[in-house]
Amino acid sequence: MSSDSPRRVVVTGVGLVSPLGNSRTELWDALAAGRSGVAELTRVPTDFLPTKYGAEAQDFTGHINDFGELDSARRKALRKGLKVMCREIQMGVAVAQLAMSDAGLEPGGYDNDRTGVVYGSDYIMTLPDEFAEGVAACIAEDGFQFSRWAEEGLPKVTPLWLLKYLPNMPASHIAIYNDLRGPNNSITLREASANLAIAEAFCTISRGCADAIIAGATGTRVHPLRTVHVALQEELATNGVAPADLSRPFDRNRSGLVLGEGAGAVILEELEHAQRRGATILGEVVGYGSSTVLSRDGTAQTETAIRNVLEQSLRTSGLSTNDVGHIHAHGLSTRESDRQEAAAIKSVFGDSDVPVTAAKSYFGNLGAGSGAVELIASLLAMNHGDLFPILNLDELDDECAITPAQRGSPAGSSFVNVNVSPQGQAAAVVIQALT
Repeated sequence: MSSDSPRRVVVTGVGLVSPLGNSRTELWDALAAGRSGVAELTRVPTDFLPTKYGAEAQDFTGHINDFGELDSARRKALRKGLKVMCREIQMGVAVAQLAMSDAGLEPGGYDNDRTGVVYGSDYIMTLPDEFAEGVAACIAEDGFQFSRWAEEGLPKVTPLWLLKYLPNMPASHIAIYNDLRGPNNSITLREASANLAIAEAFCTISRGCADAIIAGATGTRVHPLRTVHVALQEELATNGVAPADLSRPFDRNRSGLVLGEGAGAVILEELEHAQRRGATILGEVVGYGSSTVLSRDGTAQTETAIRNVLEQSLRTSGLSTNDVGHIHAHGLSTRESDRQEAAAIKSVFGDSDVPVTAAKSYFGNLGAGSGAVELIASLLAMNHGDLFPILNLDELDDECAITPAQRGSPAGSSFVNVNVSPQGQAAAVVIQALT
């Protein structure tokens, strides 16, 4: 099915796993109360890390009950499949099922051939435990014996171990367990993945190639290997304050990002498709932007990339700077990323007093999952009418000329959700209230 004019695309359901809870009510209550999800880490050893704090999705256990209400057939199939899903993939699949339930999108209630999945993720790292027994079998007095691996080590590795970590598996599992035979895609561009997945789903529905798509992302920075990578490559908050005070985007005393984990998903539908089935419409996707900017030596040009996606978002949505109710910033809480992001916002919005918020101040960097959970947070704010402030923003940095959201600031009837990776890949999505 195709159309000469773009079809309107709306959000009809959300699902999330986060350090602030696994439901829209829990997330909103925490944001409204100014409650941080940052605490002492329990899932990774911290003896040799520069920090022992992070934001873990403590309420997600990977039990089948975390996947929401399911009919008996899907519940049985999912429970059996959990053993070939690592934690990141489990979170990604869970939020999709929660979003479907939230939207009332149940088996028999959608066209299987015109309902699809577009999902974002980080590159997903294997746990060292997967190889521990095999490696131990090849250890001799003089060290590891590579010549013994094929016959003595490899047989001790679970045959399907790779399926637990492939980044395309969230979209695959979601499609298989719900018999979704429409467009299916996976995007692995770190923190930009969620917005890019939602933008891709929006475009797919808009041009008539699907009627409904589950779009989302899952990610983590809380992992025995990934945490070490982040500690070596990025700026972690280590300024000695209480855990809840560590993540402080745009604050003069910020010292780095906070580790986190989580996932989020939204149900996107063509407007008339949603209206015919009586769905509750949370907002309409109206624009997006994508840009990667690097210098010749490979250094990310964050300011230019974010400026590009803000300008693209306004152009594709048809909104002016005065039409935007609020900006949900990437707000990483590192000195350079925040400075460049603030400069980009200033460059595009000038002296406009559009309020800026940043949910990472509450739960740190969830990796690829951040953008989806942050978009859901802004959706909730738009529907409640009030914004949540940037947590721990005690003194705005002179180099970050933004207008920080205050408690009770109007959320407006539209927002731009922005994310950017350390490699200079930025992405944005624009959502407004249905008119």
